[in-house]
Amino acid sequence: MVNATQSTDTAALFASLNASSSSAAKNSMVADTQDRFLKLLVTQMKNQDPLNPMDNAQVTSQMAQLSTVTGIDNLNATLKALSDSMAGSQSLQAASSMIGHGVLVPGKGIDLSEGKGYGGIDLAQSVDKIDIAIYDQAGALVRNMQLGAQPVGLVNWQWDGRNDSGASVADGSYSFTLNAVQAGKKADAAALQFGMVNSVTQDKQGVALSVGQLEGVTLSQIRQIF
Repeated sequence: MVNATQSTDTAALFASLNASSSSAAKNSMVADTQDRFLKLLVTQMKNQDPLNPMDNAQVTSQMAQLSTVTGIDNLNATLKALSDSMAGSQSLQAASSMIGHGVLVPGKGIDLSEGKGYGGIDLAQSVDKIDIAIYDQAGALVRNMQLGAQPVGLVNWQWDGRNDSGASVADGSYSFTLNAVQAGKKADAAALQFGMVNSVTQDKQGVALSVGQLEGVTLSQIRQIF
């Protein structure tokens, strides 16, 4: 019978509509659902039983349900846009508060200023020792430093600006490598670079910071703030 087909198709359609609503479907999906609904409704009306036509109240109810689902989707899209805007604003505010502060971020550079340089290490496990080698811009070894046993987590270290002979070297940009050892085997250790936050920018990719000589540092890369 025509009525049985109408009931089955309508139930399937509204099940689809409810699923789309719960998953916050995109606008294109909503438009496609509306189009399919209207086509189905017109088909139902064309093929309805003349002796048992569709009830006007039933048609109105179906249209109201479609309008409700569409409204929910539009509301979800608006709330998501508002949430994204607020999150971006909060990230920018948090990043701006870091200007003028020192931070540790992934990197192997070390800036020597007034005879002092700072660095960090992120350890995935406790280690028996850490060897640090500092190089100048020409790649020449300047200083070997040894740190004793260290616990898991962040380790801060300082260079006094002297070479292996004990002489002071010029201020400037240097680099370093590290080797962490646990039970005679190489251990996982991530090098961290210290720098001052100079500025903050925001683009389509999100908030980015200028840290020392580094550009495009994200908030998620910051390991420690001083």
